[in-house]
Amino acid sequence: MNALADIRKETLSSRIAADLRSSILRGDIAPDEKINLDRVREQFSTSVTPLREAMSRLVADGLVVFEDQRGYRVTPVSLRDLDEVVRLRTDLETLALGYAIQSGDLDWEGRVAGALYKLTRGERNGDAENDVETWERAHADFHLTLIDGCGMPHLIGFCRMLHNLNDRYRRIFLERPAGDPDPDGEHRRIGEAAMARRADEATELLKAHIARTGARLRTALQARSQKEPAK
Repeated sequence: MNALADIRKETLSSRIAADLRSSILRGDIAPDEKINLDRVREQFSTSVTPLREAMSRLVADGLVVFEDQRGYRVTPVSLRDLDEVVRLRTDLETLALGYAIQSGDLDWEGRVAGALYKLTRGERNGDAENDVETWERAHADFHLTLIDGCGMPHLIGFCRMLHNLNDRYRRIFLERPAGDPDPDGEHRRIGEAAMARRADEATELLKAHIARTGARLRTALQARSQKEPAK
Protein backbone atom coordinates (compact mmCIF):
# COMPACT_ATOMS: atom_id res chain seq x y z
CA MET A 1 0.00 0.00 0.00
CA ASN A 2 2.85 2.37 0.85
CA ALA A 3 4.51 1.61 -2.48
CA LEU A 4 1.28 2.40 -4.33
CA ALA A 5 0.91 5.65 -2.39
CA ASP A 6 4.48 6.60 -3.32
CA ILE A 7 3.73 5.96 -7.00
CA ARG A 8 0.62 8.14 -6.88
CA LYS A 9 2.52 10.89 -5.08
CA GLU A 10 5.31 10.71 -7.67
CA THR A 11 2.79 10.87 -10.51
CA LEU A 12 1.05 13.89 -8.99
CA SER A 13 4.27 15.77 -8.30
CA SER A 14 5.39 15.06 -11.88
CA ARG A 15 2.10 16.40 -13.22
CA ILE A 16 2.32 19.54 -11.10
CA ALA A 17 5.92 20.14 -12.18
CA ALA A 18 5.07 19.60 -15.85
CA ASP A 19 2.10 21.96 -15.70
CA LEU A 20 4.04 24.73 -13.97
CA ARG A 21 7.03 24.19 -16.26
CA SER A 22 4.83 24.71 -19.33
CA SER A 23 3.28 27.84 -17.83
CA ILE A 24 6.71 29.28 -17.04
CA LEU A 25 8.14 28.47 -20.49
CA ARG A 26 5.12 30.09 -22.19
CA GLY A 27 5.49 33.16 -20.00
CA ASP A 28 2.03 32.67 -18.45
CA ILE A 29 3.78 33.01 -15.09
CA ALA A 30 6.05 36.00 -15.58
CA PRO A 31 9.73 36.19 -14.65
CA ASP A 32 10.21 37.10 -10.97
CA GLU A 33 6.52 36.45 -10.26
CA LYS A 34 5.73 34.78 -6.94
CA ILE A 35 4.15 31.33 -7.25
CA ASN A 36 1.00 31.12 -5.17
CA LEU A 37 1.31 27.70 -3.56
CA ASP A 38 -2.17 27.81 -2.04
CA ARG A 39 -3.64 28.36 -5.49
CA VAL A 40 -1.61 25.48 -6.93
CA ARG A 41 -2.73 23.21 -4.08
CA GLU A 42 -6.35 24.04 -4.80
CA GLN A 43 -5.91 23.54 -8.53
CA PHE A 44 -4.50 20.03 -8.09
CA SER A 45 -6.35 19.15 -4.87
CA THR A 46 -3.08 18.03 -3.37
CA SER A 47 -1.24 17.99 -0.08
CA VAL A 48 1.95 19.87 0.69
CA THR A 49 4.38 16.99 0.02
CA PRO A 50 3.80 16.47 -3.75
CA LEU A 51 3.77 20.25 -4.20
CA ARG A 52 7.12 20.66 -2.48
CA GLU A 53 8.59 17.87 -4.56
CA ALA A 54 7.33 19.54 -7.74
CA MET A 55 8.83 22.87 -6.69
CA SER A 56 12.16 21.21 -5.91
CA ARG A 57 12.27 19.84 -9.46
CA LEU A 58 11.64 23.27 -10.92
CA VAL A 59 14.36 24.78 -8.74
CA ALA A 60 16.75 22.08 -10.00
CA ASP A 61 15.71 22.95 -13.57
CA GLY A 62 16.69 26.59 -13.01
CA LEU A 63 13.15 27.81 -13.72
CA VAL A 64 12.23 28.65 -10.10
CA VAL A 65 14.21 30.14 -7.21
CA PHE A 66 13.50 29.88 -3.49
CA GLU A 67 14.33 32.65 -1.04
CA ASP A 68 13.68 32.90 2.68
CA GLN A 69 10.83 35.29 3.43
CA ARG A 70 9.88 35.48 -0.26
CA GLY A 71 9.13 31.84 -0.98
CA TYR A 72 9.11 30.45 -4.53
CA ARG A 73 9.17 32.69 -7.56
CA VAL A 74 9.97 32.33 -11.24
CA THR A 75 13.63 32.87 -12.02
CA PRO A 76 14.17 36.49 -13.18
CA VAL A 77 15.50 37.28 -16.65
CA SER A 78 18.57 39.38 -17.38
CA LEU A 79 21.12 39.97 -20.10
CA ARG A 80 23.79 38.36 -17.95
CA ASP A 81 21.72 35.22 -17.43
CA LEU A 82 20.78 35.05 -21.12
CA ASP A 83 24.43 35.36 -22.18
CA GLU A 84 25.41 32.53 -19.82
CA VAL A 85 22.59 30.27 -21.03
CA VAL A 86 23.45 30.86 -24.70
CA ARG A 87 27.17 30.32 -24.14
CA LEU A 88 26.69 27.12 -22.15
CA ARG A 89 24.08 25.80 -24.56
CA THR A 90 26.43 26.45 -27.49
CA ASP A 91 29.32 24.64 -25.82
CA LEU A 92 27.43 21.65 -24.42
CA GLU A 93 24.89 21.05 -27.18
CA THR A 94 27.50 21.11 -29.93
CA LEU A 95 29.70 18.81 -27.82
CA ALA A 96 26.80 16.39 -27.40
CA LEU A 97 25.98 16.54 -31.11
CA GLY A 98 29.58 15.69 -32.00
CA TYR A 99 29.48 12.64 -29.74
CA ALA A 100 26.06 11.64 -31.12
CA ILE A 101 27.36 11.73 -34.69
CA GLN A 102 30.28 9.52 -33.65
CA SER A 103 28.22 7.04 -31.63
CA GLY A 104 24.66 7.21 -32.95
CA ASP A 105 23.37 4.12 -34.73
CA LEU A 106 20.86 3.71 -37.57
CA ASP A 107 18.00 3.87 -35.08
CA TRP A 108 19.25 7.31 -33.98
CA GLU A 109 19.37 8.44 -37.61
CA GLY A 110 15.77 7.30 -38.05
CA ARG A 111 14.67 9.23 -34.96
CA VAL A 112 16.42 12.36 -36.19
CA ALA A 113 14.73 12.02 -39.58
CA GLY A 114 11.34 11.56 -37.92
CA ALA A 115 11.79 14.52 -35.58
CA LEU A 116 12.92 16.71 -38.48
CA TYR A 117 9.88 15.73 -40.54
CA LYS A 118 7.49 16.55 -37.69
CA LEU A 119 9.18 19.91 -37.16
CA THR A 120 9.27 21.09 -40.76
CA ARG A 121 6.18 19.54 -42.36
CA GLY A 122 3.75 22.25 -41.22
CA GLU A 123 3.76 25.98 -40.74
CA ARG A 124 3.73 27.63 -37.33
CA ASN A 125 0.65 29.84 -36.98
CA GLY A 126 1.16 32.49 -34.32
CA ASP A 127 -2.60 33.08 -34.11
CA ALA A 128 -3.44 29.46 -33.30
CA GLU A 129 -2.40 28.39 -29.81
CA ASN A 130 -2.60 24.68 -30.53
CA ASP A 131 -0.42 25.02 -33.63
CA VAL A 132 2.16 26.98 -31.65
CA GLU A 133 2.28 24.38 -28.88
CA THR A 134 2.57 21.56 -31.43
CA TRP A 135 5.48 23.35 -33.08
CA GLU A 136 7.16 24.01 -29.74
CA ARG A 137 6.98 20.33 -28.79
CA ALA A 138 8.36 19.31 -32.17
CA HIS A 139 11.12 21.92 -31.90
CA ALA A 140 12.26 20.70 -28.48
CA ASP A 141 12.02 17.06 -29.60
CA PHE A 142 14.20 17.72 -32.66
CA HIS A 143 16.99 19.39 -30.70
CA LEU A 144 16.98 16.72 -27.99
CA THR A 145 16.77 13.86 -30.50
CA LEU A 146 19.84 15.24 -32.28
CA ILE A 147 21.95 14.76 -29.16
CA ASP A 148 20.43 11.66 -27.58
CA GLY A 149 22.70 9.45 -29.66
CA CYS A 150 25.67 10.57 -27.57
CA GLY A 151 24.76 8.03 -24.89
CA MET A 152 25.66 10.39 -22.02
CA PRO A 153 22.66 10.89 -19.71
CA HIS A 154 24.29 13.64 -17.63
CA LEU A 155 25.28 15.64 -20.69
CA ILE A 156 21.81 15.20 -22.19
CA GLY A 157 20.27 16.35 -18.90
CA PHE A 158 22.36 19.52 -18.86
CA CYS A 159 21.47 20.22 -22.48
CA ARG A 160 17.75 19.68 -21.81
CA MET A 161 17.86 22.16 -18.91
CA LEU A 162 19.71 24.78 -20.96
CA HIS A 163 17.35 24.31 -23.90
CA ASN A 164 14.37 24.98 -21.62
CA LEU A 165 16.02 28.07 -20.14
CA ASN A 166 16.82 29.35 -23.64
CA ASP A 167 13.31 28.60 -24.87
CA ARG A 168 11.79 30.59 -22.01
CA TYR A 169 13.58 33.70 -23.26
CA ARG A 170 12.60 32.95 -26.84
CA ARG A 171 8.93 32.39 -26.09
CA ILE A 172 8.65 35.51 -23.93
CA PHE A 173 10.67 37.94 -26.00
CA LEU A 174 10.27 36.55 -29.54
CA GLU A 175 6.57 35.79 -29.48
CA ARG A 176 6.22 36.07 -33.25
CA PRO A 177 8.47 34.52 -35.90
CA ALA A 178 8.42 37.77 -37.90
CA GLY A 179 11.87 38.66 -39.15
CA ASP A 180 13.14 35.15 -38.46
CA PRO A 181 15.12 34.10 -41.53
CA ASP A 182 14.46 30.44 -42.49
CA PRO A 183 14.20 28.40 -39.26
CA ASP A 184 12.97 25.30 -41.10
CA GLY A 185 15.88 25.52 -43.51
CA GLU A 186 18.35 25.86 -40.65
CA HIS A 187 16.92 22.85 -38.84
CA ARG A 188 16.89 20.82 -42.06
CA ARG A 189 20.54 21.60 -42.81
CA ILE A 190 21.60 20.71 -39.26
CA GLY A 191 19.66 17.44 -39.32
CA GLU A 192 20.88 16.40 -42.76
CA ALA A 193 24.52 17.14 -41.91
CA ALA A 194 24.18 15.13 -38.68
CA MET A 195 22.62 12.12 -40.42
CA ALA A 196 25.32 12.26 -43.10
CA ARG A 197 27.93 12.16 -40.29
CA ARG A 198 29.45 15.48 -41.32
CA ALA A 199 30.34 16.36 -37.75
CA ASP A 200 32.24 19.62 -38.34
CA GLU A 201 29.51 21.00 -40.59
CA ALA A 202 26.66 19.94 -38.30
CA THR A 203 28.22 21.40 -35.15
CA GLU A 204 29.08 24.67 -36.88
CA LEU A 205 25.53 24.96 -38.21
CA LEU A 206 24.12 24.28 -34.76
CA LYS A 207 26.49 26.80 -33.18
CA ALA A 208 25.43 29.47 -35.68
CA HIS A 209 21.75 28.60 -35.14
CA ILE A 210 22.00 29.03 -31.36
CA ALA A 211 24.09 32.21 -31.69
CA ARG A 212 21.66 33.82 -34.13
CA THR A 213 18.70 33.22 -31.86
CA GLY A 214 20.72 34.41 -28.88
CA ALA A 215 21.61 37.66 -30.63
CA ARG A 216 17.96 38.33 -31.49
CA LEU A 217 16.96 37.59 -27.91
CA ARG A 218 19.59 39.97 -26.57
CA THR A 219 18.30 42.76 -28.82
CA ALA A 220 14.69 42.09 -27.80
CA LEU A 221 15.55 41.96 -24.08
CA GLN A 222 17.51 45.20 -24.28
CA ALA A 223 14.61 46.90 -26.06
CA ARG A 224 12.13 45.65 -23.44
CA SER A 225 14.40 46.80 -20.59
CA GLN A 226 14.65 50.31 -22.05
CA LYS A 227 10.87 50.62 -22.22
CA GLU A 228 10.23 49.47 -18.66
CA PRO A 229 10.21 52.11 -15.90
CA ALA A 230 12.94 51.89 -13.32
CA LYS A 231 11.90 50.17 -10.09
